[in-house]
Amino acid sequence: MANTAPKVAAEERREAPAAVDKKAEALAKLIRKSKHLVVFTGAGVSTSAGIPDFRGPEGSWTLRAQGRERTKPVNTLQAIPTATHMTLVELQSRGILKYLISQNCDGLHRKSGILPDRISELHGNSNREYCKDCNKEYIRDFRAVASYEKTAHDHRTGRKCALCGGVLLDTIINFGESLFTEPLQRARDHAEKADVFLVLGSSLTVSPANELPEPSGRKKTTTTTASLAICNLQDTALDGLADLARCRASTSTATPITFLRSVKLEYNRRVARSEPFVIAFRGDLDPGTELKLELEFMGNYGEPNLDIIFRYSGDEEEEKAAYLLEYNPQNGEWKVTEQADCAADHGASGNLRRDGNANIVPAEASVFPSEAMPASTANSVPEIIEID
Repeated sequence: MANTAPKVAAEERREAPAAVDKKAEALAKLIRKSKHLVVFTGAGVSTSAGIPDFRGPEGSWTLRAQGRERTKPVNTLQAIPTATHMTLVELQSRGILKYLISQNCDGLHRKSGILPDRISELHGNSNREYCKDCNKEYIRDFRAVASYEKTAHDHRTGRKCALCGGVLLDTIINFGESLFTEPLQRARDHAEKADVFLVLGSSLTVSPANELPEPSGRKKTTTTTASLAICNLQDTALDGLADLARCRASTSTATPITFLRSVKLEYNRRVARSEPFVIAFRGDLDPGTELKLELEFMGNYGEPNLDIIFRYSGDEEEEKAAYLLEYNPQNGEWKVTEQADCAADHGASGNLRRDGNANIVPAEASVFPSEAMPASTANSVPEIIEID
């Protein structure tokens, strides 16, 4: 990863809306006809979410080269996936987008709902950590790095795997480190298969990622043809290979998810503050007993605490209940729906057993704000609490 930029940023140029519309129509036709669409994203797709780029006029490396500091700190945890992120999710849902390659570490693609087997996050994800022993990955609603001081190349986060107890490591690629082999190879494989390769918001400066679009630009034979389209405000080294003329426009605004800070059972003084959020209670429960769980969230989107009420039926078998939790950061309101099918494949799960423990642990999911989703995915599962 390159961490340099000239003191004077490359010129950013914006085309007239009519010109952009014309190129967008041409691109849409290419995408409709594509058999293997691959999209490559850089920092430019997240600028409208409030996250600065690196080499723009106010980019992080540009400011550093000029000896300036950013006046307002940026908290990527509070960023919401933009319309661009959600459009890519919609293309994925329709089976059009075959693979996404990203240089971004902000985690917005995974938050938006891009499936883990459909993306290579080449430079890592600041919200993702994985087990050194069993390779299980975890998505956090906090920066998945160590809270203690350590060297840059020590990737231990200080947490342990919930499955095997192994050491968890962060996924960030620091300067001087090689990219993870597997995601890079998957990216290369899909780049070779691509018949349409779309670059969004990248100056294509950092190697080896910047080499991935090139095969599509050069794939012009009698038997094989591919199209390369680049949408970026600054020039790139591959502009001359692009089939679709550069579009100079700004982008619009099976993993455990950790979004809970704590869980508290009413009338119980102890608060569970770490996974799997085990709460012990004394004595047997009478059938019909209502248990009120207060959920405290990470608060990155201003989420208020939420009460979930579970009614114990007294069944000898383990009980299970699942709740769909939808939070709208625009109005600060929760919508809670009890799910008929408790075998939840998404969100967070919990156990309430007669052995005197109440557990809430992560399950497989992607978490994304419901108001940011296109209509066709607005009813997808943002967060689920499952109690059994």
